[in-house]
Amino acid sequence: MENQKEINWLGKKLEASANVKLTDEELKRFHRLIVESEAFDHFMAKKFPTVKRYGLEGTETMIPAMDIILRKLEQDGTTDLVLGMPHRGRLNLLVGLLKYPPRALFHKMKGNSEIPEELFGIGDVLSHIGISTKLPGTNMNISLLNNPSHLEAINPVALGKTRNKIDKGRNASCVQMHGDAAFIGQGIVAETLCLSKLPHFQTGGTIHIVLDNQLGFTTPSLHSRSTRYSGDVGKMTNAPILSVNAEKIHDVSRVMTIATEYKNKFKKDVIVEIKGYRRHGHNELDEPAFTQPKMYKAIRSRETFPKTLTQTLISQGVIAQHDSDRIKSQREEELESEFKFISDYKPEKVYFLGDWERVKQASDFSILQIPKTGVDVATMKQIIEHSVRLPQGFNVHPRLEKYHVQSRLKSCDRQVVDWSAAETLAFGTLLCEGYNVRLSGQDVARGTFSHRHLEFVDQVNEDKYVPLQHLPKKNAKLEIVTSNLSEFAVMGFEYGYSINDPNNMVIWEAQFGDFNNGAQIMIDQFIASGEDKWCLSTGITLLLPHGMDGAGPEHSSGRLERFLQMCDSDINTDDVIEKRVNMCVINPSTPANYFHALRRQMHRKFRKPLIVMSPKQLLRLSNCVSDLSEMATGTSFKTVLPDVVDPSKSMRKIIFCSGKIFLRLDRTEEGQGIGGIVCNRSIGAIESVPVRNVDGAIGSLC
Repeated sequence: MENQKEINWLGKKLEASANVKLTDEELKRFHRLIVESEAFDHFMAKKFPTVKRYGLEGTETMIPAMDIILRKLEQDGTTDLVLGMPHRGRLNLLVGLLKYPPRALFHKMKGNSEIPEELFGIGDVLSHIGISTKLPGTNMNISLLNNPSHLEAINPVALGKTRNKIDKGRNASCVQMHGDAAFIGQGIVAETLCLSKLPHFQTGGTIHIVLDNQLGFTTPSLHSRSTRYSGDVGKMTNAPILSVNAEKIHDVSRVMTIATEYKNKFKKDVIVEIKGYRRHGHNELDEPAFTQPKMYKAIRSRETFPKTLTQTLISQGVIAQHDSDRIKSQREEELESEFKFISDYKPEKVYFLGDWERVKQASDFSILQIPKTGVDVATMKQIIEHSVRLPQGFNVHPRLEKYHVQSRLKSCDRQVVDWSAAETLAFGTLLCEGYNVRLSGQDVARGTFSHRHLEFVDQVNEDKYVPLQHLPKKNAKLEIVTSNLSEFAVMGFEYGYSINDPNNMVIWEAQFGDFNNGAQIMIDQFIASGEDKWCLSTGITLLLPHGMDGAGPEHSSGRLERFLQMCDSDINTDDVIEKRVNMCVINPSTPANYFHALRRQMHRKFRKPLIVMSPKQLLRLSNCVSDLSEMATGTSFKTVLPDVVDPSKSMRKIIFCSGKIFLRLDRTEEGQGIGGIVCNRSIGAIESVPVRNVDGAIGSLC
């Protein structure tokens, strides 16, 4: 740590707490949670011996440690808590502190879906279950986020959801749990830690709990990290790293209290390593002695911590043996009673929707009405003019004054807009309608290709000014986030931000389309499949600049084919054809269609991810413009752009194309394109009416 004020504070807290002992009541609570934790794991082993449960045995202290954090945060005024964690101990925490109905868990373990019948989704594996609920006995809302098997990928998602809660005026906190090998081994951890102090990503600090069981699957610590402690990755942000023996209950209590107080006081991340062990293999079906015979010989000769804790407290006169036996038997009876209700249990909707109650789910939204997303022309002209209106005395760059400000004003007079102006209109009109807009990425303020310029920088004093933030009729928030050089963490953060509130237009733009490669896990595990697995809808939009525009293979494509492969299509289940749609993929050819696609994200009664193969060449192509009439009241997105066919011309070829390909062909009349091809925009039978420009795809159709 570098900050002397923080060092002094932490030193005093550690020294002052050294001789503070837990009261008898605190010891009894700690003991009860430990015994109940063990009873749960033993019950699960008895009832479900062939199911992977990722039990907590060996690090049972995680439950009372979390209990201390939850109670402390609630006392300090936290209204919302977002939890991100992997599989280890997840089920124990769910039915223990978070009071998830055991019957719901048993229902899932018997092979049933956790998704209520009235909701759209197929569910996920047992160790990925999440809930949104109130902490029992408090008014604090808790979201335990669903996680994929890709370790630590949930970290930035948890931060994004927390940040959106804060932006909505809630006193929200984030707690994340990690395995020791994953925390030091997964690069997303470092990427996410790097966000912790950045202005548009701050959440007031995160409490990180690392369960150090000294093994990563079968890899020992010696082979899983090049540092002494797994938490050492936190040194990159000067976070305090506290390491504590899982079986020293007084130390665990003081460390968790100090960590929570540090986070609340300094609004920064803090890392706590709880050093324990893993009594069984990576899951209960593994034989760990295959690979760690010495370690597991020692573990199996060792009494469990719940038993040694019980014996210690008995010897101290805090409890009697029958007290411990009673806690264990009561917990077993409760679980046995819940087990009897498996066959009658119906998954409850209450754990799923939260702020999304009013948003419909759509599996096949071709049956739903396409929203009219056009806007009054006079309103659009006002927004265009305002988008380049700067304060008096603002020193704008002379090139921007000539080629951006004046050019946009002239286009407004002609009622014709280019790509960036159409995008600005989409943002401005949504802001006036009450939808928040958050645009994030590495060059988004000016645009990677210097076309957007939502934000102007004074050339003398470097003051920044965003004209759209000063729209007269704006009643929502615009946030332009020029992010750090991360794809995985930033996209994950934006996804987390998007799932918390359907009124947010959340956009992530790649510097080049192929840079989404670095965030492929986030696309695969969250954006493309999150609704199917977890009933989590999102309207996140990805802008992926692509096209072979002189950059060669390195920056030639946003990998359109990958997204089409990830689209759902007709599914045959029990001889019933079911059409499922998980996201939209478009390659717009005109500024007007891009305008409508962005606005459609908010005006639909449901939310789906939108993947935009956004252009490079079209940003400045003279014929890539749209008249305001194409965006006026009553207009909407066009899947296929129609044209008038000249019946006197014989048709030899029908070409399906989109984006810059069409515009290259469309210039044939000027002798600048490819000769001998007539472009058509009509829709109809392919034998008689050719189809020209296909702008969208959802699976196979948009």
